[in-house]
Amino acid sequence: MIPVNLLLMHAPVTYSIIEHHKMSRIAVQFEYNEQWNKRMGKVRGAKWSKTMHCWHIPDTEENRKKCGIIMNSNIGPAITGVHTPAVLQDVVKLSTKEALCNMSPNNSGEMKRFLDQLALKAYSPSTIRTYRNEFAQLLQILGTIQVQDLKPEHLQRYLLYCIKNGLKENTVHSRINALKFYYEQVLHEHKMFFEIPRPKKPLVLPKLLNEDELRKLFNALTNKKHKAMMFTAYSGGLRVSEVANLKIADIDSKRMQIFIERSKGKKDRYVNLSPLLLDILRKYVSTYKPAPKVYLFESEVSHTAYPVRTLQRIFQLAKAKAGISKEVGVHSLRHSFATHLLEKGTDIKYIKELLGHFDIKTTERYLHVSRKKLVNIASPLDDLYMKDKMDW
Repeated sequence: MIPVNLLLMHAPVTYSIIEHHKMSRIAVQFEYNEQWNKRMGKVRGAKWSKTMHCWHIPDTEENRKKCGIIMNSNIGPAITGVHTPAVLQDVVKLSTKEALCNMSPNNSGEMKRFLDQLALKAYSPSTIRTYRNEFAQLLQILGTIQVQDLKPEHLQRYLLYCIKNGLKENTVHSRINALKFYYEQVLHEHKMFFEIPRPKKPLVLPKLLNEDELRKLFNALTNKKHKAMMFTAYSGGLRVSEVANLKIADIDSKRMQIFIERSKGKKDRYVNLSPLLLDILRKYVSTYKPAPKVYLFESEVSHTAYPVRTLQRIFQLAKAKAGISKEVGVHSLRHSFATHLLEKGTDIKYIKELLGHFDIKTTERYLHVSRKKLVNIASPLDDLYMKDKMDW
């Protein structure tokens, strides 16, 4: 007799509770393999279901323990048990396309309800995409278990499982936000996440370029359009999506302001228009062919807003050409803008408004990066040497 918990210890196998001919059974699901099917046939009480296309075994307390399924009659079905460590890693980091393809029909309707509610509440396309991706991960791992039947203890075990298998804190927060939206905004279960703790986020300081690196970066750009985009991003501290979506009409040369429309959080704001940047933009618009008509930086193919990914690629090529080895992206121009303003004595409250932050705490991260207060602090090593108490 082959123990069920050892049968497929190296296979991508999942277990879930099902009802078959009015009897409770444990479904054992794995990708087709002739050798595994022969071994499965030797397990006591195992049967093949043509309708469900999987093996199933008797639902006994012993089999549940072997399959890693924890069940409590008072709280409903448990999350599917998965045994192979490598498979756990794959499931946690499954691509969205795979997760959506592997989703049970039982839960596909819940995904539609979820997306409909996000659309009704007018969430941004990027937030809807993120929430969909995170929600799909849970639906894929549930198998035939219906997501609306889960209880807080199941979700807590699932999130713990995600953390143990390498999901980063920020991603876990994003996944919690997506699940919280489903249970609270779709199912109206307001106490689902009351006792589920969130992992502490690491304090990640903004990565930026110093003034010498910025000069090298800008000098590495030869295309007028590309140079104008990078100058605009740094001069106004703009997000890459804000640069891409700028319209010619957003440049107000009389008030010397740039209008940023419906940015992150659907928030409008104004940023200062540098006289130097205005001159650069005027020369770009008057000489570049084809000339932009609506958007300041139009796609030459579709004549719509410039693709964000192309803008990011332009930055990376310029960075490589300038010989900058720092691992930074185009967003570092925004970080550099904020830090350099802080070092020049600009009040952090004004920087908050220029960046479009909702919370001052977000802007305060730049206090940890600024050299303004650090440059006047002498190292005790220098003190020791200056007092002739040390040779080197």
